[in-house]
Amino acid sequence: MNSPGETTERDHAVRELLALPDFLRLWLVGAFANAMRWLELLASGLFAYEVTGSALAVTAVVAVRQLPQLLLGAFAGAVSEAVNRKLVVMVALLGPALVSTALATLATTGHLELWHVALGNFVSGAMWTTEMSTRRRMVGEVAGPHRIIQAIALDSATSAATRMIGPLLGGFAFEWLGMKGAYTLTALVQFAGAFAMAGLVHTQVTRRLALARIPGEIVEGLAYARTKPVILLVFGITIVTNTFAFAYSGLVAPLGLAAFHVSPGLVGLLAAGEPLGALIGGTLIAAGFLRMDRRLAFAGGAALFMVALMVMALSPSYWLALAVLIAGGFGTAGFGNMQSTLMLTEAPAEMRSRLMGVVTVCIGTGPLGVLMIGVLSDHVGPRSAVMIMAALGLASTVALSVALRRR
Repeated sequence: MNSPGETTERDHAVRELLALPDFLRLWLVGAFANAMRWLELLASGLFAYEVTGSALAVTAVVAVRQLPQLLLGAFAGAVSEAVNRKLVVMVALLGPALVSTALATLATTGHLELWHVALGNFVSGAMWTTEMSTRRRMVGEVAGPHRIIQAIALDSATSAATRMIGPLLGGFAFEWLGMKGAYTLTALVQFAGAFAMAGLVHTQVTRRLALARIPGEIVEGLAYARTKPVILLVFGITIVTNTFAFAYSGLVAPLGLAAFHVSPGLVGLLAAGEPLGALIGGTLIAAGFLRMDRRLAFAGGAALFMVALMVMALSPSYWLALAVLIAGGFGTAGFGNMQSTLMLTEAPAEMRSRLMGVVTVCIGTGPLGVLMIGVLSDHVGPRSAVMIMAALGLASTVALSVALRRR
């Protein structure tokens, strides 16, 4: 239980954050941009399933959106240490806005094809590789060292909210407005976000971008990480969770439509279940009501999420599956909050963007898992595919935690 003094200090820190105009701007821009990203992911998956009827096609389209994180995440992190991060965030909003405009136009004229959506997902995903090493880092910088835990927790809780709201909007937008309406909405919101970022006051020491030095800088960051078991734990469990657990998102459309036999709107609600739990859990962490060892919250949260996925895969009803996913979201709240917090507190300032770029690469392994679960689903069905992947992820999480704790 928190003492009255701790409660007052916690509330004061949150009020201070919300009173900072630059924090509010970064926070809100990230929230709306994240929501549009998840809206597009679900809409593109529904479109792929409608066109092909194949779970593998759905997972391929979703994987293409996430693949650039694996290919470009470390590069984006190194660039963010040299180039003005405000400019990087603006470009990362304008690029996807233009892509969405093009896809909405193709849908309106009746010429939209699946390969258009896949290409658009790849380009927008390439822009998204800068999120953690730029905007998320700027959130911590604006908050200051004494408020960093509250700032990251609040930003992470909001990110969970967008993962809930985005799929909900995506499901109903696809059902009511079609692809042209869904992508028109995302284009407008992302253009507005870029415009809002133009007013941000951000001070950063920049330097000449030397592309030839980037590989060496990445290697230097990895060499440092090898001496820090906590950073290695972040890398390892991030890979496992994104590969084996979050891969279930690629099967949300087949699970909802084929396994639970619900409408596209309820598919969106199913996709929003885990983020809803993460929002509640993240809010409790930001408010200071949930406190535990950071490493335990990170690894234990990932494990809880994987257990929830296994139970969900066995669920006989849609509503029970939804409830279990909401419970699993409490696990992803701990995982997501501590992923950024551990990196921002354990990594030195001069290597922070580089190492967070490596975290982006680890997140980028997700498409491999999405493709794996898609292949499994075509052979054994979506329920069994989720069960197998979650069980493998849980075993790997336990093994990594034990091995790195011994170090």
